[in-house]
This record gives sequence, C-alpha cells and structure tokens, in this order.
Amino acid sequence: MKKRLRSVPDFANENDERRFWEKYDSSDYLDWKQAQQVVMPNLKPTTKTISLRLPRHLLDSIKAAANARDVPYQSLIKVWLQEKLHEH
Repeated sequence: MKKRLRSVPDFANENDERRFWEKYDSSDYLDWKQAQQVVMPNLKPTTKTISLRLPRHLLDSIKAAANARDVPYQSLIKVWLQEKLHEH
C-alpha cells in the first residue's frame, strides 16, 4: 500500500520553514523515491572579506611556500587555517 503524503504547509518566512523541518520528518511530506539529483555548478560558498595584518617576513614566507606549491597565497592560507581548525 502506498503511503499517503501530507501536503507541505505554506510558510510566512524561511525561519518558520526551518523550524518546521527541524520538527517533522520530510518523508511524511515528500516521496524521496521520485527525487532527482541536481547539479549547481555556479553555487559557491559565501565568503567574507577580512583584513589581516601580518609581519612582512611572515607574508613573504607564506608567498614563497605558495609559489613552491603553485597556488595563490590566499588559498594556501585558507587551507592551512582549515587544517589547523580540524586538528582541534
């Protein structure tokens, strides 16, 4: 016997919707067997620009390390920060 799905309520805003889905199981409202995978190639994580003052010798060392790896120094800094964060 096929499961009878409930209709998804209308929400006043995104916060109301978020609270609803935190409480209720989506499988009561959606047939996940009919779901299709979606690819969003232009979706990028939100970033925030910051200003970070570093001693010149430290920045020069970071740039040299990035150059040796053939990556932009800002990307190398992000990778190192992420790695350090995961250690803790």
